[in-house]
Amino acid sequence: MRIVEGPYLTDLLAQPDAVRATVEVLRAPEAGESLARFIEGAAPARILLTGMGASLHALHPLLVRLLSRGADVRLEDTSELLYYRRRLLAPRTLVIAVSQSGESAELVRLARLRRNGWRMLAVTNSAGSTLAARADAAVALAAGAEHSVSCKTYVATLAALAWLGGFLMGKPNRGRQALRDILDAAAAMAAYLSRWRRHTAALAKQLAEVRYLVLAGRGPSLAAALTGGLITKEAAHFPAEGMSAAAFRHGPLEMCGPGTAVFVFEGADKTAELNRGLARDVRRAGGKVLLIGPAGTGPGQLPILPERALPLLEILPVQMATLALAALAGREAGRFTRASKVTRTE
Repeated sequence: MRIVEGPYLTDLLAQPDAVRATVEVLRAPEAGESLARFIEGAAPARILLTGMGASLHALHPLLVRLLSRGADVRLEDTSELLYYRRRLLAPRTLVIAVSQSGESAELVRLARLRRNGWRMLAVTNSAGSTLAARADAAVALAAGAEHSVSCKTYVATLAALAWLGGFLMGKPNRGRQALRDILDAAAAMAAYLSRWRRHTAALAKQLAEVRYLVLAGRGPSLAAALTGGLITKEAAHFPAEGMSAAAFRHGPLEMCGPGTAVFVFEGADKTAELNRGLARDVRRAGGKVLLIGPAGTGPGQLPILPERALPLLEILPVQMATLALAALAGREAGRFTRASKVTRTE
């Protein structure tokens, strides 16, 4: 098995630095002061979280966090919002619009809509993008240029949204504490990625006979499960599906066998035992399992971290799997053949 060490791998290994650079930008006093003034002026009655692809999935931890604090918040695919759910854009709604490029077709169309009492806060890696220019305010990432499949921008987005959550709850100090947790996560990411060759080799052995990959999680871990399904198709051209761990029991469990692998995210304490139980049941059914979390082994073992920092680590084993699957197929991971880095067509 030969791994082509191309731009995608370079971006994967640069993720801890992208997170640290983003934290430095967000820690600047003016960044927090500006955001606090904007949110206070917006006085939102409802928060609407939206994006496409990995940008949409990255919003799951923030959704869970805001719901747990009693906020009126919804998560919506931007295309569905534009064409079938536009009535949600009601007065006193704050739209958090996430796009790594700021040029995705759906986000650009949303940003150009007339505001009838609702406001938009953009989260993007491109401060000069159409989305950033058209939004009422923007949070800028500092992930740097990204060559193909979303990775640096994804983890930088998770970092920014963890910080943003404190401000949305009216507790800026929690946002600043989140950044300290994120820096600890960046160090743990660097340690994990330093063993990328070992992780990839182990996953190649586990996945060699697999024909279908499922990624299953709950709550905040839905970010990694759904993003993982997406990037496995993008980066490795391999059939994969991200879903709720509970939904997996409602039908897909029937497919378990030697040709199926299930990556189960151990996740938050509230449902960790349920997820570990799913991993055991998949093994009994003859499927291959990688449990991802502190109770995992090999490439699936992650350190114990605060819940808001865990999503940055959870995606790493999936990224290692994309390298392994691409190498098994004799292709370069992360090289687009039909898609493009920025989706400009709806």
